Formats: sequence, structure tokens, C-alpha cells
Amino acid sequence: MNKKEKVNYTIRKLDEIYPKVSVPLDHEDPYTLLIAVILSAQSTDVRVNKITPKLFLRAKTPYQMIKLNVEEIRGIIRPVGLSPMKSKGIYELSHIIINSHNGKVPKTFEELEALPSVGHKTASVVMSQAFGIPAFPVDTHIHRLMYRWGFSSGKNVVKTEQDAKRLFPKNRWNDMHIKMIWYGREYSPARGWRLDKDLITKKIGRKKVVDEYYRKTSRY
Repeated sequence: MNKKEKVNYTIRKLDEIYPKVSVPLDHEDPYTLLIAVILSAQSTDVRVNKITPKLFLRAKTPYQMIKLNVEEIRGIIRPVGLSPMKSKGIYELSHIIINSHNGKVPKTFEELEALPSVGHKTASVVMSQAFGIPAFPVDTHIHRLMYRWGFSSGKNVVKTEQDAKRLFPKNRWNDMHIKMIWYGREYSPARGWRLDKDLITKKIGRKKVVDEYYRKTSRY
């Protein structure tokens, strides 16, 4: 297969496995999605989904969030890790959303990335999943898959995002990145990876990735 054929195969297979997908982070609206994505940094979605109900019971709007103080927020979100930085960022961005955006999460990359604790990936998730604007957020799963499939060099997430946007049709960016996250978790994890279960990598994977897999597993 050439690269275009591999991309088309990947799209077909992901659509077949995941005809419908949802964002792995539980949320109700753009603000709760924004907070959940911030909490997910260097944590797992499973852990975040256990914490956000407790946080959102107390505050699920920026107006409610600023009624808490940083220490209260930190006490709730502590299990997700990096709580000092995240609690401060959540508190401060809630004030900015109220004072500068009339209490609404802004709908541009520039405005989102100007908020505390919001980087390009977080902004991309909100833009794509809350507002339907084409974006291709790259997390560890997508970065790993793009390399395993031979779609990107694996040098950094910036290059991976550029390659994903170049290879996949723009009208599929928003659902492809979600489907790739689910696939990476269920079929092509970093640990405990089994090539026989990883249907896409087995079919189109980078030769040196497949060879390295067999080299390692042949030891046992």
C-alpha cells in the first residue's frame, strides 16, 4: 500500500470499529470540558472522571468556581496530580472568562491559549469537541499511533499534528482524533501491546516497529 491507501484503510477500519464515539472526559458544556481537559494533563481520563463529579457538584460554571478559593479547588482535585498548578489555573481562568468573555468560554485558539493552564492541545480539544471547529489534538496515544503506522516521524507532537492534518481529510479531524484515542487505548497501548490484537498496525505498521516487536517478543 502507498501512504494514501494506508490512510484510507485506517479511516475505514476506525469507522468500522467505532461507528460512534464520545469524548472520553465526562462533561456537560464547553466550560466543564475545558476544566476536565486541564485536569487530564499528566493524568488519566478514568481518574479525572472520578474527580470532576465532586468538583462540578460544587462549581460547574466560572461564577460558581470563583466562589471557591484555590485551596478548596486544590483539595478536591488533588488525586489527579499537579493540583497546585491546576487549581491556581482553574481559579484564575474562571475570573478571566467572567471579566473578559462575559462568562463564556472563548471560541478562538488565540483567546483560549491566552488563558492560564491552557496550551495548544487543550485549546484544540475544546475547539473541536465543544465548538465543532476542525482541530487535531495530539495526545500520547495519537503520537504513538502516528509513529507506529508510519504516518509521522515521532520527533515531537507539533510535527505529529502537522502530519495528521496533512494526511487526514479536514472534515474528519474532529472524529478521527477521538477514534484514534480509543483505538490506542484498546488495541495499541504503550504497555502490554500485542500486535495480533492491533489490527491496523499489523496491516500497515512501520516495518521497523513490527520488526522490533517480534525481536522483543521472540525472547520469551
